[in-house]
Amino acid sequence: MDDKLPALIADALLSGAAMSVKVAAGSLVVAMSIGLVLAATMFLTNNHLLHAIIRVYVEALRNVPSLTFLFLLYFGLASLGIKLSSMTAAVLGLGLIGGAVSVDIFRSGFRSVPPGQSEAAASIGLPPFAAFRLIVLPQGLRLALPSIGNYSVSLIKDTSLVAAIAAPEIMFNARQLVNETFETAIIYGSAAVVYLILTGLMAQSVLLIERRLETR
Repeated sequence: MDDKLPALIADALLSGAAMSVKVAAGSLVVAMSIGLVLAATMFLTNNHLLHAIIRVYVEALRNVPSLTFLFLLYFGLASLGIKLSSMTAAVLGLGLIGGAVSVDIFRSGFRSVPPGQSEAAASIGLPPFAAFRLIVLPQGLRLALPSIGNYSVSLIKDTSLVAAIAAPEIMFNARQLVNETFETAIIYGSAAVVYLILTGLMAQSVLLIERRLETR
């Protein structure tokens, strides 16, 4: 093994890890924003058409393979003259898929709040949106936190998919280095360790947030 290989692996995987974290963070913001807005819309309205449109989005994005959707955004739109950078396509693609997943996460959290609390708020004249914002939303978010944490950990792993659209994250850099050095086992093994560290840090961060909320 080349004496320079450890340094090459470290440089490649650390720069890839930084990109993976950026993609995951951006995708998480997109996913949580979409999920929260759509779940709140379904909770607060009785518009069947609107509910049906949201369900179509949720079912479509949850059942189309993530890699296929990323290809559609990156290569499909490019064929129509809409060119997205690999970073933009990665964040948007994973974010839209995550939004479909998080709609049901937030809805479950909101529906787990005892309805009697909303009824009590209505009995004292509190408007529905105000009751949702002040009573249902804070409790629903807390109840949804474990599922959000699980999704966040999965999202870190899913960033490996964006290597297929040339986003220079962990797996893309690892594959490039394997092509140069042919040291498959040590490079991919090191990449697995980096993913393990990142997912472990994410899981511990969520656990810490949960414990802090429980003490309030």
